[in-house]
Amino acid sequence: MLLAINANNTNVKFGVIDGDRIVGEWRQHTSAMRTADEHAVWLLQLMQIEGIDPKSVRSAIIASVVPQATFNLRRLCTRYFDTEPLVLGEPNVKYGIQIKGAGAGADRICNTVGASVMFPKTPLIVVDFGTATTFDVVDEEGSYCGGVIAPGINLSIEALVNATALLPRIVVEKPKNVIGTTTVACMHSGVFWGYVGLIDGIVARIREEFGRPMKVISTGGLAPVFDGATDVIEQNVPDITVRGLVEIYRRSTT
Repeated sequence: MLLAINANNTNVKFGVIDGDRIVGEWRQHTSAMRTADEHAVWLLQLMQIEGIDPKSVRSAIIASVVPQATFNLRRLCTRYFDTEPLVLGEPNVKYGIQIKGAGAGADRICNTVGASVMFPKTPLIVVDFGTATTFDVVDEEGSYCGGVIAPGINLSIEALVNATALLPRIVVEKPKNVIGTTTVACMHSGVFWGYVGLIDGIVARIREEFGRPMKVISTGGLAPVFDGATDVIEQNVPDITVRGLVEIYRRSTT
C-alpha cells in the first residue's frame, strides 16, 4: 500500500491507498516542530483503529508547502515504514503534465494532476478552499496554466478580528439572511456572501479570459460550506489532491 502525505500550511493530510482505493484518511494540524516520533504515535494508532497493518505500507510520497516540516515527514517514512518517500520537487519525480509558468506549489500541482485524471480532456477550474483560496486552471491536455491566489476565508476572519477592538471571532457558516440584524449576523453575511461574490467574480473572469467552456470543481476543508451557495461550482471533489499524489507516484515509478 501507498502512504500519501500532503503537508499544507494549516493541516497535514495522510492517506493510505490500496490500489485505487483510499482505505484511510486523517488530518493533523501542521507544526514544523512535530518530530517523526510524534507523527508516528498519532498515525500508527489511527491506522490500528482502522485495521490497517503498518507493515503493509511499502511506499510513500510527500507533497509539502511547509519546508520545515518535510524533514520529519520523510523521517517518519524511513523509520516507521521502512521506505524512502518520493518528495515532490525533487528530480526523480515525474508529473506527466506541462506546468506553464513558475511558482506552482506542490498542492496545486497535485490538484492539477488529480483533476486531469478524474476529468480527462476537459478544461477545468479547481477552487481549493484551504489556508488560501486558490483557483487553478487546467487545460484540455491536463496542463497547469496558472491561476489565482486569494486570502483564505479563515485568514480574512482573523485579520478582521485582529484589526478591530469589538468584533468577535466567528465560525464560517451560511447565514439565513443577507441583511444582518446583529454584529455577528452582519459578519457572517459579509464573510460568507463576500466569498461567494469572490468565487463568482473570479470564475467569470477566468472563463472570459480562457475563452471556452470550463468545468468548475471544488476541494479543500471549507468547500462543503459553500455547497449550493453558488451555481458556478459544479462538483465538490474532496480527495482530488490525494488522487493527484497517487497518480504522480505511479508516473514516477513506472
